[in-house]
Amino acid sequence: MQVFKFGGTSVGSPERMHKVAHLVTKNKTTKIVVLSAISGTTNALVKIGNCLMEGKQAVAKKEVASLRSHYDGFIKDLYGEEAPLHRAVEVLNKHFSLMEELCENAFTTVEEKILLAQGELLSTQLFHHYTLEQGHDAVLLSALDFMSITADEEPDIEKIGLKLSALIKEKSGHHLYITQGYICLNHLGDVDNLKRGGSDYTASLIGAAIAAEEVQIWTDIDGMHNNDPRVVDETHPIANLTFDEAAELAYFGAKILHPSSILPAQKYKIPVRLKSTIDDKAQGTLISADAGGTQGTVKALAAKDQITAIKIKSSRMLLAYGFLRKIFEVFEKYKTSIDMITTSEVAVSLTIDDDTYLGDILGELNKFGLVDVDTNQTIVCIVGHMVSEEKGVLKKVFDSVVDIPVRMISFGGSRNNISILVDSSYKERTLKTLNEDLFSKKVLS
Repeated sequence: MQVFKFGGTSVGSPERMHKVAHLVTKNKTTKIVVLSAISGTTNALVKIGNCLMEGKQAVAKKEVASLRSHYDGFIKDLYGEEAPLHRAVEVLNKHFSLMEELCENAFTTVEEKILLAQGELLSTQLFHHYTLEQGHDAVLLSALDFMSITADEEPDIEKIGLKLSALIKEKSGHHLYITQGYICLNHLGDVDNLKRGGSDYTASLIGAAIAAEEVQIWTDIDGMHNNDPRVVDETHPIANLTFDEAAELAYFGAKILHPSSILPAQKYKIPVRLKSTIDDKAQGTLISADAGGTQGTVKALAAKDQITAIKIKSSRMLLAYGFLRKIFEVFEKYKTSIDMITTSEVAVSLTIDDDTYLGDILGELNKFGLVDVDTNQTIVCIVGHMVSEEKGVLKKVFDSVVDIPVRMISFGGSRNNISILVDSSYKERTLKTLNEDLFSKKVLS
């Protein structure tokens, strides 16, 4: 069994939803299809929820009516017959009546999560009715019947697998099972969501839970590219990546994949393939445990913006026992993750990508020494299998950026990543010069 996941843009128009139906039904292999909300829906629901939290019920009602109008037009172009169109209208009536009720009553975080779940519930039901109209053998499974998280907001893969397997067994004999991404129940039995990675995370969890043959994540991009195509011309998709390489690229800026979304598949060694709904014949990118004989090969570059660099200089305290622990405890206190860190005999430099509590953090760090802050920084990472251990790679990187001011470098912390920190004004130049020096006249696997 395979798991196919389609994001919001892939089902963002009736024509695209038609294409998705063609892709998942062109052969009779058994599949679980995971759908996101139709593009724009979740943003609209977030806006409605914010209005209700602020007590702006009248504005929220107008937003609900606007969203309903969009869906009314959507279903008219989705179906070719009156019967499925009538059933779709009933679906819309049910879910938009619920949204209207939420606008009338007390609105808390519990109701907010119910509201946010409506997008996936709508897209899957509308898609299900279309597949039935086309004569396909499809069954709709509610993610709320098997996808759940613990009190620590972590999914229990074994429990998910047992529940999902039982549902599939109960509805055995079908080739296509449709379900929602993103949404789940929490330990209290309330509607909740997976947050990290959303529907990608759902697909990875399902793949791990049922030991799927493969998880396919379909977007409008033909795989993970070797550089940012918005900055560098003539990038190309990478045929093969290890799970670790893909995670590094996702964390450091490759938007096609959330860094946490493939963790379940990685743990259970389920291959993940990135495919394009626009060009379904493109090979895409296969992510697996197999490095494919590419040790030491630079696979790709990625960049992460909006980085803040902080340097704490203290000749008196740096080498003192427990000093680094005290520094880290400040960031732990304010739940702020550290991306890069370097140390010298008199200073510690580190980076963060969330400056929400920057003022409070700096206030506490000032107790330990002189603190300097550089904002508008970018982390550029060079990723490949065991690339940090390959002779000559670091020299090529340094030679490439010899005319670019480098604020920090992280080398050796990961076998698969060499990271440099530059001012964001040098981001484009850094990506282009590294691309030319590391990939020119070179065919990647």
